[in-house]
Amino acid sequence: MIDRYTGAAMGKIWSMENRYQKFLEVEILASQAWAELGIVPREAAELIAANAKFDVKRIEELEAETRHDVVAFTRCVAESLGGESRYFHYGLTSYDIVDTALSVMLGEAAAILKEGLGKLESVLKDKAIEHKYTPCVGRTHGVHAEPTSLGLKFALWLAETRRNLERLERAADAVRVGKLSGAVGNFAHIDPFIEEYVCGKLNLQPAPVSTQVLQRDRHGEFVSVLALIGATLEKIALEVRSLQRTEARELEEPFYRGQKGSSAMPHKRNPVTCEKVCGLARLLRGYATAALENVALWHERDISHSSVERVILPDSTIALDHMLQQMIRVVGELNIYPEHMNRNLELTGGLIYSQRVLLELVESGLSREEAYDLVQRCAMTAWDKGKSLEEVLAAEERVLERLGREKLSKCFDPDYYLQRVDYIFERLGIS
Repeated sequence: MIDRYTGAAMGKIWSMENRYQKFLEVEILASQAWAELGIVPREAAELIAANAKFDVKRIEELEAETRHDVVAFTRCVAESLGGESRYFHYGLTSYDIVDTALSVMLGEAAAILKEGLGKLESVLKDKAIEHKYTPCVGRTHGVHAEPTSLGLKFALWLAETRRNLERLERAADAVRVGKLSGAVGNFAHIDPFIEEYVCGKLNLQPAPVSTQVLQRDRHGEFVSVLALIGATLEKIALEVRSLQRTEARELEEPFYRGQKGSSAMPHKRNPVTCEKVCGLARLLRGYATAALENVALWHERDISHSSVERVILPDSTIALDHMLQQMIRVVGELNIYPEHMNRNLELTGGLIYSQRVLLELVESGLSREEAYDLVQRCAMTAWDKGKSLEEVLAAEERVLERLGREKLSKCFDPDYYLQRVDYIFERLGIS
């Protein structure tokens, strides 16, 4: 079955209902903090906590008049309160609420993404172990190079996914901060205790210094890490796409009963999911650029970042969540064709074993330059004449004199190239 991604959990984080709920939580905590200082009557803080509520449609009505979403929010909440409403939003500026709430929302989004990365790590590990000793041809510049292990491909992606988990945790820490420091960040009308109290309750760190806003290098780091994770997913997807080509057909993304590959050609099984992931990775890189453009603001703050973030933060987290779910499915259900890998190992008639022959000739006493030229000449003959490299080398008197037929034949054993796979897996801590 195809997993139908709805994005419900991630989408809920970025809903207006959740956004304003986070605003309300910050406001209630701030009123409680003021009550702790004796500035706001404790009874008023208790009434605010008990009775304050909002309605998204009413906020939208008020915003149409005020043209300011936070003012619309505070006025909407005030309608649910009595005289205690005069202490609601006391001493605060809009972005004391907006940025602190945003940090909580980014933390929620990061938790979902970390869960997805953990699942991807698990399926990559399973595939690496399963295909630890599955031989396939390695390619450099798109050209057959030397034999390798399919398991090493998965192990490579596994290691990168682990690094991405670490990066995401660091980026989540970077935005795990709040600020309630007033209009220009100097606490002119608000006691620093308010910030410490609210941030403590929300599991945030108070920003050591801020302006009217949290500094956007934090958000730039966060979105840049999302783009980097997307680049890893693109890397995996691109390899599947390349190896799904008809000429190779070593890997193939899952194709389901009833699925159609083309409206015109019934035989087509296209790597559409992997192509989609590659496309979305480009989008994430664009969002990262936009996030970096938000770092430089005028003086203590301008509003140029706000409209950008209303698009890039929901979209980048939702897009990456979708990409992760798709690649978890693709990797987990990947069609793998070892018989095609074996066919492709033989496709060049043994040319992929040229380095081993070279080194054996060097060991026999030939200079490296002489051995290289000899093997290269034989390899080019094999290419041009459609012969096997072993056959061409065996016709060379100098080769047989130094290696003999048995030693020469051993140079063409693919298992030789897998002899240190265990060592690499041990370094990764998998077996």
